[in-house]
Parts: sequence; C-alpha cells; structure tokens
Amino acid sequence: MNLIPTIIQNADTHQVLMLGYMSEESLAKTKATGHVWFYSRSKDRLWEKGETSRNYLQVVSIKQDCDQDALLIMVRPDGPTCHTGQISCFDLTELETVIQDRKQTQPASSYTAQLLRSGTKAIGNKITEEAIEVVQAARFESKDRLAEESADLLYHMLVLLADKAVLWKEVMAKLDARRQ
Repeated sequence: MNLIPTIIQNADTHQVLMLGYMSEESLAKTKATGHVWFYSRSKDRLWEKGETSRNYLQVVSIKQDCDQDALLIMVRPDGPTCHTGQISCFDLTELETVIQDRKQTQPASSYTAQLLRSGTKAIGNKITEEAIEVVQAARFESKDRLAEESADLLYHMLVLLADKAVLWKEVMAKLDARRQ
C-alpha cells in the first residue's frame, strides 16, 4: 500500500500540528467529509483524527508538493491535536525523532525512509530544490505559500541531518554559541 506523508498545519496560526500518513482511501474520505482521516499502520485501518478525543481537524485546504509525493493539509482544529493533550505533536526535535525512527525501521511505504535510502546526494538535491522554492515563494507568492515551502525545506534539512548523524540540538548549540 502506498502511503502519502501528510503534514497537518493550523490554517490560522500556521503552526505544524502533526505528521500522518494517508492512503488513497483516507484522502478520499478526508475530501468527502471535510475532516482529516489517516491510515493507521499499527491498527491496519482508516481512522478519523479525533475519533477518540473528539478534537477533530476541519479541513481548509489540501495541497500536494511539487513532486506529488507529500501533502500539506491546512486545518482548523477543534482542540489539541496531539494525543498528549498538547496543541501540536511536533516541534523540530519531535519531528527529528520520527525521522530517526524511519531511518532505523526503514518502512517500505515511508517517504522519509525512501529519501534516506536514496543517499546524501539525492537529499541534497531535494534541499536545493526546496530552497529555491522558498526564495521564489518569498519573492512572488503569499505568506501562506512561503510557510508551506519553508516547512518542506526544514523537513528535508532534518532528513539530511539524520542521514549524516547530526542532531538538531547540535545545530542549536552552534546557533547559541554564535549569539554569545
């Protein structure tokens, strides 16, 4: 089964809320209902985000990236998105944890694992592509589009860091040292 990595972002605040995986069926159900549906690999079934917590995600827009291998869904959440009760499942260190997991487990259907298998050169090429798209969005497009492209760039940079075994906290330490 081909699963599509799907970034969920708050349409009003632009905060990234979570990363999930959609099948063709869950994407169709999302479009039909206006609520976000995912495919759960652990439960081997479709599940509606909020089916337990009642914190549903109301769809505002659905966009594909330029390669049509990832989705960005802008939503209005009914409450906290994360199962821990937090507004967001991810900050960059949490996203890094997911990427590290994909690196170790190498699920066949994972875009992240596929990207890591493709090697440093391919990841670097993807970063170059995304960086150009960030600059183009900044120069010629909306703030929303700039946020979307920036999210793609940050994600791919984290994949490259994982490929080279560099942790996000090491990057932040370099920035902190420069500030002093």
